Amino acid sequence: MGNINPVLFGILAIIGVSAMTFYYISHVGGWASLAERYRMTEPFSGRQWKFQCGQMRYWTQYNNCLIVGADPRGLYLSILWPLRLAHPPLFVPWREISRTSKKFLWVQYVELRLGSESTIPFRISYTLAQKLKEAAGASWPIEAKA
Repeated sequence: MGNINPVLFGILAIIGVSAMTFYYISHVGGWASLAERYRMTEPFSGRQWKFQCGQMRYWTQYNNCLIVGADPRGLYLSILWPLRLAHPPLFVPWREISRTSKKFLWVQYVELRLGSESTIPFRISYTLAQKLKEAAGASWPIEAKA
């Protein structure tokens, strides 16, 4: 083999490490598990909010890279391109989501439990939850006992 261009090697290494990281986060946080049942293949037409934050299981953080949407049918989750690798768009019907309001220190947040079989926690700000509640209307899940 000849000499390998160090710039090309560096770019390929960054791409490879990034791909493995996105794949790992998807599986640890539960996104991949949700995608088995709730993968969305058609475009979402409800209200959407870009650059949102959320946390899934094992403190998996999605900071300012989420697209969160809602309509009376359910919750839409996607990740901004190009970070979407191993994170297909999701659509979870409201009937398969439970909700609890929580507080940590002085910060109030909402935890949505996504899925009916193996639930995945999705923690969001109280402010984002209020936007989702408005878009969901009467379909918004009732408060579950903590």
